[in-house]
Amino acid sequence: MPVTEINEIKKYYQALLTKDQSYVGIFYAGVKTTSIFCIATCRAKKPKLENTEFFYTVKEALNAGYRPCKICRPTENANEAPEQIINAIKMITQNPKIKISDSVLRAHEISPEIVRRWFKKNYGITFQAYQRMYRINQAYQELKTGKKIIDVAFDNGYGSLSGFGYIYKKIAKNSPSGHLNNNIILINRLTTPIGPMFVCATQQGVCLLEFVYRRMLETEFKQLQQLLNATIIFGENEHIIQTRIQIKEYFEGKRKYFSIPLHTPGTDFQQAVWNCLKQIPYGELTTYKQQAEKLHNPQAVRAVANANGFNRIAIIIPCHRVIGSNGKLTGYGGGLERKKWLIDHEKSNLKS
Repeated sequence: MPVTEINEIKKYYQALLTKDQSYVGIFYAGVKTTSIFCIATCRAKKPKLENTEFFYTVKEALNAGYRPCKICRPTENANEAPEQIINAIKMITQNPKIKISDSVLRAHEISPEIVRRWFKKNYGITFQAYQRMYRINQAYQELKTGKKIIDVAFDNGYGSLSGFGYIYKKIAKNSPSGHLNNNIILINRLTTPIGPMFVCATQQGVCLLEFVYRRMLETEFKQLQQLLNATIIFGENEHIIQTRIQIKEYFEGKRKYFSIPLHTPGTDFQQAVWNCLKQIPYGELTTYKQQAEKLHNPQAVRAVANANGFNRIAIIIPCHRVIGSNGKLTGYGGGLERKKWLIDHEKSNLKS
């Protein structure tokens, strides 16, 4: 069924006109004159309002007879990566020590051109750079176990120690011999019904989980690297794998609580506020004022709101469950529409 509420239709249409990234995955716009549907950021010529109808899910748009737009590819960009990309990433994760060349991709019926474009658009780096980071992470993990540098270099496919040392230092910001002083933050991407997210983790636990389109995300990355004296590189560890599984279960309505280790550098006050956030039950809401009162500091409403804003771990530390004292939705880095979606999602799952 299409969206019928007039104010919501107007809001979505304005977001479509301005290509508002915070609405990616929130709605899908069906164009009656072409029978195609798009996501908010589509570059195609915008239809007239009277020729547009909006849906909450891809399935609804498809059931209404619309086909995916070839420009914005809504079934790919709002949710899962295309199959060729999934297969290319799988080749890296299953064979981290082997260089996946264009010829290897073609042998597996994967287009190198499609892979290059997707990685540049979604990660801001090349597929080869992504591979190099994965291989360096593999080398870093092996060095941590006490393995000799020369063995690590050759086992990971490097033809010389100098070449390995150059790449390692370029990515990890330190030489292989200084690996004990290397602090690494691994970053990876996961998909959700309301848009892709970046997840970062150290050996201690998850330190960031944010929507890709969050404002100030670059600033968060810089702050996190400074706080942990670490370098962010693409890779994966058990905490990232666990997050991917549990977030998927959350969006499927199967999970209400998380058991993922977290690594949350911050001030004592921020830690107290974030711990308070974690105590808000699934499907329930509180206010900044109530948070301040729980912390026995009722005058600190503004400080509590600021600390909520510095929360880097969306959903797991559920700042989306905090609203204004007047009952209105306020301040959410992923966008107020996503905040509303998450609140409605939890309420509907409690009812069912």
